[in-house]
Amino acid sequence: MGIVKRFVAGAVCPRCAQMDTIRVYRNQIREYRECVRCDYRDGQNLDGSPEAVSELQTRVNQPSATNASGAKIAPVTVQPVKFDPNPNSNSNSNSNDEDK
Repeated sequence: MGIVKRFVAGAVCPRCAQMDTIRVYRNQIREYRECVRCDYRDGQNLDGSPEAVSELQTRVNQPSATNASGAKIAPVTVQPVKFDPNPNSNSNSNSNDEDK
């Protein structure tokens, strides 16, 4: 006998938010749910034990490069900006004030 998949009345898919598209089935260890519209799938252990979940990779938890002394080397992504003020901007504003 194959796996029996049953629809859950009133259940809403967490991904596509469509109602009555979720069906559930189980094997000896886990229970699964899936959406027939968007192919969303997830599962949980029948005994309630937690699953091994790996941490999401972010820039904070990535290994960083170190130098010979063991100090962290930060990647250089900043570029200096040279700012030259306009020398005529002050003289123009003063001349406009004098004309008034």
